[in-house]
Amino acid sequence: MAVDRDQVLRSAAALLTRRSTATMDEVAKAAGISRATLHRQFAGRDALVRALEALCIAECEAALAAARPDEGPAVDAVRRLIAEIEPNAPLLAFLYSENQLFEGEEQNEGWARIDERVAALFTRGQAGGEFRIDLTPAWLTEALYGLLASAAWAVAEGRVAPKDFTHMIAELLFGGVLRRDDPAPRKES
Repeated sequence: MAVDRDQVLRSAAALLTRRSTATMDEVAKAAGISRATLHRQFAGRDALVRALEALCIAECEAALAAARPDEGPAVDAVRRLIAEIEPNAPLLAFLYSENQLFEGEEQNEGWARIDERVAALFTRGQAGGEFRIDLTPAWLTEALYGLLASAAWAVAEGRVAPKDFTHMIAELLFGGVLRRDDPAPRKES
């Protein structure tokens, strides 16, 4: 019987986004295959996580394309991006928490491409006077990722309603990133 690798990955993603400490035995069971079959597809947890990372990168790149980050006001483009990434946010959150597995290794070039495109969106918003210029596009990108992961966890645990996902993230992000005519003075530490 041929194994549908994509189905196995999606089953693994569904389980691991709910229970990040699930064992390979539990992943195999969730996918409806034996542990031996799972190991033929993925040599171990690290290989599985790398495959999930590749899946998430592809889905995030598709979400970026669908969000049309170069169209209209940057604020609207960020809202579209949040909404487009929402279906992948649980997997993104899982990978965000799993990054310690690969500390010291080079960043996957897929994430670098995504980072570059998201940072370019924030740069465009800064150039257009929509976003504060005292926060770097790299920091705004990281803040967005953190909010996406936090919202995914909060939704998964039932602390917030799924319908509020985009609104919660956008309002909190824009509360700190939108340019104001009378910015509060910076406190030096």
